[in-house]
Amino acid sequence: MNIGLFGGTFDPIHNGHIALARAAQERFDLGRIYFVPAHTPPHKSHAPLANFDQRYAMVVLATMGDKTFIPSLLEAPDVVGAQVSGKGKQQVAFANYSIDTVRRLKQTLKKADRLSFLIGVDAFKDISKWHEAEALLRECEFIVASRPGFSLADVANSLPEKMRPKAAVAKPFAKHAAIGDLVLGGATIRLLDGVQELASSTAIRNAVAEKKSLAKFLDPKVGEYVKKMGLYHAG
Repeated sequence: MNIGLFGGTFDPIHNGHIALARAAQERFDLGRIYFVPAHTPPHKSHAPLANFDQRYAMVVLATMGDKTFIPSLLEAPDVVGAQVSGKGKQQVAFANYSIDTVRRLKQTLKKADRLSFLIGVDAFKDISKWHEAEALLRECEFIVASRPGFSLADVANSLPEKMRPKAAVAKPFAKHAAIGDLVLGGATIRLLDGVQELASSTAIRNAVAEKKSLAKFLDPKVGEYVKKMGLYHAG
């Protein structure tokens, strides 16, 4: 089975996230997609505004209409250890690096399963700065949601230095939009174009602050949750 892993802060999860997941599911025949809210992403400069439990709850609400969309606790801040030692159950803090998340998920999958990491092209631009980026890119395929203005060269040059093509090889890529597949240095990158849903966490927070409707940004159940919990209000 083709499996997708869609990680992110999801602060909150919005229609753009769902549109990306559905497009990837249809284009690449993904049988399941795991939505994995992060506790505190190491590459983010600030902590999420909503706490983990709130963000996980919103992921559950946004995905509950599709059995192939699975809310995941792979990056929950802590879990109670299943193994019992002489001191009883131990609390174990999960690392929040994507490489660890991918490896934990792969331990639960069948050998024949094919795992793909879903990500937007803006986030992929910083992939070389991620923890063990080369290993991560070899652990699974990447499905990168592209958008107008990005070329294949932009994608190729985002890879860690050792995986990037030589300048002479990459130069022709600059003339091609970021579509199709790239296989470079052991990394397989499948470009996903045509995801048109425009939404962002910033726009949602601004709408909350201005007391505007969230209907065009959020699943109605998520919008009601945001309102009920009083999330994203300034101060």
